[in-house]
Amino acid sequence: MAKKLYVGGIAYGTSEDTLKNHFAQAGAVESASIIMDKMTGRSKGFGFVQFANDADADKAISMFNGAELEGRKLTVNEARPMEPRAPRRDFNRGGDAGAGRSNW
Repeated sequence: MAKKLYVGGIAYGTSEDTLKNHFAQAGAVESASIIMDKMTGRSKGFGFVQFANDADADKAISMFNGAELEGRKLTVNEARPMEPRAPRRDFNRGGDAGAGRSNW
């Protein structure tokens, strides 16, 4: 599998097509995605770009880490695997209604 790169510092108005086209200067881009906030629908300012081969991904890191895109300085490095998260607590079900209270 080819390398997936983390791209931070993306301007909020940048589109996935713009990101993909910009990184295509380094080689064959398989996919580009910008992570969006579920509540607001607004960009979180980071995303991922996946290359067809490792050599192009390495070239993109050297070309674009610290470079500007749409007025913002990018941080580009190899993406790390997502770490497992603890399940979220659902306060609407009342499971923690008495948390922090004494039983006296």
